[in-house]
Amino acid sequence: MASVSEEPKAGIDSLPVDVELLSDTTDDVLKMELSTSTREDIDFKTTRVVGLLSLLLAEDRGADDDDEGMDLFRQAYKLLELTNRPGRQTPSFTAFFYMRDVANLTRRLMWVYTERNGGVPR
Repeated sequence: MASVSEEPKAGIDSLPVDVELLSDTTDDVLKMELSTSTREDIDFKTTRVVGLLSLLLAEDRGADDDDEGMDLFRQAYKLLELTNRPGRQTPSFTAFFYMRDVANLTRRLMWVYTERNGGVPR
C-alpha cells in the first residue's frame, strides 16, 4: 500500500505516499468492465482502493486553504462512511460503480497531494 521512502530522492519518488502504487491500482480498477468482473474481484479491489484512499487522506496534503481540495476531502470522507459502502446484499453493479467512484476520487486527491508536495503523477 502506501509507504515511506527508504532513501531520499528528488521529485515524486521522495513523497511519503507511493504514488506509483496509487496510479497502478486505480488504473487497474478503472480498466475493469462490469461484464467481465466477478463480485469477488470487485470486493477485493474495492478493499484495496478504499485502503489507499484512507492512507492518502491521512497524509498532510496542505490543501486546507484550498476550497476545491477541501471539497474533495469531504466527498472522500462521505464515500468512505460505512453506511455508504456496499455490503454482501448490494447488487454487483452497485458495488462495481462504488469501486470506480472510490478509484476516481483517489486519483483526483492524488493530483492534489502531488501538486502540494512537489511531485507530478503519471
